[in-house]
Amino acid sequence: MRDPYEVLGVSRDAGRDEIQRAYRRLARAYHPDVNKSPEAEERFKDVAEAYAILSDPERRRRHDAFSRPDDLWAHAGAAARTAGWTAGPWDGGRRAGFETRFRDDVLDGLSGGFFGGGRTGWGPVAGADQEAVLEVTVEEAYHGTRRTITFDRGPGIRLTVPAGVTEGQRIRLAGQGGRGSGGGRHGDLYLVVRIAPHPRYRVEGRDVHTELRLAPWEAALGTSAPVDTPGGEARVRVPPGTSSGRRLRLRGRGLPDPHGVAGDLYAEVRIVVPRTLSKRERKLYEQLAAASAHDPRSL
Repeated sequence: MRDPYEVLGVSRDAGRDEIQRAYRRLARAYHPDVNKSPEAEERFKDVAEAYAILSDPERRRRHDAFSRPDDLWAHAGAAARTAGWTAGPWDGGRRAGFETRFRDDVLDGLSGGFFGGGRTGWGPVAGADQEAVLEVTVEEAYHGTRRTITFDRGPGIRLTVPAGVTEGQRIRLAGQGGRGSGGGRHGDLYLVVRIAPHPRYRVEGRDVHTELRLAPWEAALGTSAPVDTPGGEARVRVPPGTSSGRRLRLRGRGLPDPHGVAGDLYAEVRIVVPRTLSKRERKLYEQLAAASAHDPRSL
């Protein structure tokens, strides 16, 4: 694949937060449910794979090491000593044999072999860690859920998705990754959580955003209005004189956090006027228009 730093558009010394922000921005932009262009799905896969590498300290270290030739041959020297090759100058045939063998194992390693799963004559090698996307709904992210994950080998396994998972969070399934060789253990499978687009909610971190529709008189006079949340219906106090676009906050009604403070829910006001008016309603609106000095265009 392309260089993960290039895919996410971050520098090689980017911190975890910067990498996560870049991933979220690009994942939203290229997700096939949102972006219908032909190349969007492939770009989304590239973004997910790049994030999988750079968000894992060990995988990032391996990538950084093998992406620089000097470091690559430093690993070659260490591998040579481990394999029993003599230090110092090598004769041409012996060195060529090592380089060919090392090159083949490194090529395997780039897809999981050298550090797991590929061919090797150097003893047990652990299988490669692998990743897959796990899509959940907003409600499942809020309440938690159980899924059956099916693999190419063997029966499916029952997976518990804990309440409060967030976009980009990784769930580890031990031993369900690439196969080891030479008696090495299987790698792990990491499921990267993706929260599916929702017709009512928009999720940012643990905060949930939704729309609150109000009648003109409710916005003008103030009211207590019901609002849907992933955890069920709640009520929000609407202050008098509320305009469209105002965000009303319900503390702690976003996604839960098993280890800290839950997110908040933000209800954004949208004032909806009646499409048709009865004779009495029209008369009342005309009276209001005549009595009111309010000019919204002067604000």
